[in-house]
Order: sequence, then C-alpha cells, then structure tokens
Amino acid sequence: MTAHDRLVGVVGTGTMGQGIAQVALVAGHPVRLYDAAPGRARQAADAIAARLARLVEKGRMSAQERESAVARLEPAQSLHELAPAALVVEAVLERLDAKQELLRELEDIVADDCLLATNTSSLSVTAIGGALRVPGRFVGLHFFNPAPLMPLVEVVSGYATDVTAATRAYETARAWGKTPVACADTPGFLVNRIARPFYAEAFAVYEEQGADPATVDAVLRESGGFKMGAFELTDLIGQDVNEAVTRSVWEGFFQDVKFRPSLAQRRLVEAGRLGRKSGQGWYAYGEGEERPEPHTAAPAEPPARVTVEGDLDNASELIAMMREAGIAVDQEDEDKGTRIVLPSGGQLVQADGQTSIEFRDVVYFDLALDYRSATRIALAACQDGNPRTLGEAVGLFQALGKKVSVIGDVPGMIVARTVARIIDLAHDALTRGVATEEDIDTAMRLGVNYPLGPFEWSRKLGRNWACGLLEELHDRDPSGRCAPSFALLRHSYDPKKWEGSA
Repeated sequence: MTAHDRLVGVVGTGTMGQGIAQVALVAGHPVRLYDAAPGRARQAADAIAARLARLVEKGRMSAQERESAVARLEPAQSLHELAPAALVVEAVLERLDAKQELLRELEDIVADDCLLATNTSSLSVTAIGGALRVPGRFVGLHFFNPAPLMPLVEVVSGYATDVTAATRAYETARAWGKTPVACADTPGFLVNRIARPFYAEAFAVYEEQGADPATVDAVLRESGGFKMGAFELTDLIGQDVNEAVTRSVWEGFFQDVKFRPSLAQRRLVEAGRLGRKSGQGWYAYGEGEERPEPHTAAPAEPPARVTVEGDLDNASELIAMMREAGIAVDQEDEDKGTRIVLPSGGQLVQADGQTSIEFRDVVYFDLALDYRSATRIALAACQDGNPRTLGEAVGLFQALGKKVSVIGDVPGMIVARTVARIIDLAHDALTRGVATEEDIDTAMRLGVNYPLGPFEWSRKLGRNWACGLLEELHDRDPSGRCAPSFALLRHSYDPKKWEGSA
C-alpha cells in the first residue's frame, strides 16, 4: 500500500475525512472522496484545494506540487467509484450501525486485497469489523485532529485483524510521514485511555475545593511542564466532546471507577457551556472577557537557614538552589523520609498522597517536571496549621524565583497525583499487551503533547514513587479510583519491604 500510485478512498468528508484525504494526497496518492450527502464531496475537495493554496502562500508547498495534488483529487458520486482503491478509510458518524452498514457495502465493491480502515476514536474496532465477511483486512487508523499537522497515528488491531493488514496500515502511515504506534483494541486505544487522569484529577481537585480552574491550569503548565492545563484544554476540545470520550472509555471498561466521569463537567455540558465554541466553558470567551488570574501568594520573607533531612529524592536539586539563593542549608542523614525543616520547626515535604491535617505542622509542595526551570510551585497546608511555617515555605520558594500558589489540603496535590495515575494506567496497558513501552511513551508525547511519556516519568521519579503515592491516596479514598494496579504493584515490588513477614 505504500506505493504512491495506489488509489486511496476516503468516506466521510467532515474535518477528519478531509484531513486524512489531504495527508494521502500530499504523500502522492490519487484520492477519491465520497460522502452520502449530495454535493458534500465536491465541497470537501474544494476546501482541500483551498488549504493547499494556503500552504503555497506560506512557502510550505510549491505551486506545481499543489497543482499536481489537486489533479489527483476526485469527488466520487457513488461508493462504486472506490472499487479500484487499495485502501479505504471511513470517517463517518461515530455510530456502530452506520459504520458497519457502510463497510459491509464497501466490502462487496472493493477488491479482496483492499485494506479497509476506520478512523473511529471511541468505538471498538473489533465490533465494527465483526459485521464484515473478511474482518482480517480491517484495521483502525486513528488520526488526531488536525490530521495534516498531528504526527501521531494509532494503528489499532481488532480481535480478528490479520498481522499482515496491521503491518500494511502501519507502513502506510509511516510512508505518509506520520509516526505510527501499534496498539490492541481497547477502550480509548492508547492516548484516550491513558490521558483520562490528566482531566479527572484536575476536576477532582476543583470538586474537592482544592483550587480554582485558573490555578490548577497554571500549576500544570508552570510546574508540571504540560503545554496546557486541563480546564483550558477541555474548553478548546469542547466539553461535550471531552466528556463523551471519558464516558465512552468508562462504559467500555464496565464503569470502572478509575475512569469515572466528572459531575462538574457533566453540569457544564448540561448548561450548554461547551467551551470556546459556545463562548463559555470553564472560562468565558466573550468579547472583552479576561482570563482569571491563578492564585499567587503575596511576597513573604524567606528563612535564613533550613535543615534538610535525607536527600529530598527527586527534589534534590532544591538543595543547590537554596544555597545559590543565599539560604544556609544544614544536611542530616535520615532513614525515615526526606524533608526540609524550617526555622519554625515545621516541615516542608514533597507531595506523597498524605495531607497536612494529619501532621499539622507540615506544608506539602507539589511535584515539578524540573524544579530549576519551573516558574510556579503549589503548596498545601491545613487551615489550622502554623501560619509561620506556611509563610516560611512561601518565602523559601519565592527566594528560588518561583511564583507560589497555595491550594487546599488535597492529598497528592495537583501534578503529583496526575502523573502518578498516568504512570499507573500506562503500566496497566503495558501488562495487558495493549502496546509496547516505547509506543506508549511516543503516543502520549505526540498525541497529547506531554512533556514526558509515562515510562520516562516513571524512570525519572523512581520505580516506587507512583505506587507509594497511589497507595496513600487509596488509604484516604478506598473507592478504588486511585488504587495502584497490580501491574504497578508488581513493577514496584521491593523484596526488602516484605522481609520478616509471614
């Protein structure tokens, strides 16, 4: 299928159908577009030609290349005109019966060696292919929007997909300049399965009165290294679209509590506050509307001297940073944990899934992708904790050049709980044979632009970090939502921990 003279058929001419057609066209294939709505295929062809013209204007394509591509693009009047195709990709309505009916019809039109593919993002590839006479040649080719720009393609093998068909689809996507990842047919495939905690944990912090959307988004961006926060990203995607994907994955896993949808997001959808497209979501987008500012603590006096017990694990860079900022640091070995002891006698501890209310004079600081380059740090303390301890903690991080957001006393804070749950779902997917470690990391970096893949995070933070934090979260909410998977428990197993037990 990688030969550029082979015809590609695209059925469904919405945003994704047009995008896929453009990708195949630019790769050198002749492309035929079909849509059941009269005149829609011609409109789509004209729209693609106009987009190619804009690429010429921007210097990304020559006028001759555009002319050649437009000459290879044809609208089809009927499905029968797709008979010579070597590959047909459907991007029609996300309804199982509609896709099955279309593909059954196509199967009687195209040659036996024609590869049939679906761009579904939420339906089971196995279920769609189950209606076919020859399901072995059917595969998922999940492009991301906008298809011409997004590099990732998930190549999804249904239960009956032949290895040869999946390989052909994979090599075709690669020949088109995309980065394909192979995955088994599972709810949400790779990206939409593993990304659920990025949204779920942000919404949970909001629902628990831990922080407002602007503050959560700022912490995810400026401390966690994510390109966008969960609230602004779902406003961009569309609250209805994002919630529908969450609900689809939740139902696909038989309402597993780990994928439970957010009631707060459901209320937004019910209210018609769908995000940018409706002018109101978590934020307002009307003319003259300004984005709310994240909570940022007022300037505070930094401590002159602190004592560090232990090595601060993955936050060890803070020791050098404090010294560079003129804060004297005394270091002591400590076997029972790592912490910064402040002049007040209170402690500054990295988020570990516990809460300040349990230890009173403890202030927690959130995980950062890189403590040196982070521009904001979140702190959490209980309401009746020592205000001097909190003030010293705020002043310390401000002395390191950070903005500080003080949030509610929620276990795991914001970045830490989000990253831990993403790592957990990634390990679970790996153990269940959904995809390889490398493909999972690639999918999350390219599909949703994460700063690190889940396994990259796991190696950076240590094999026991995520499991330990999730066990603490599970102790405080035994619903199972944050319980570490058996895959993560096995990965984190330390025989020394069980020495002397029966």
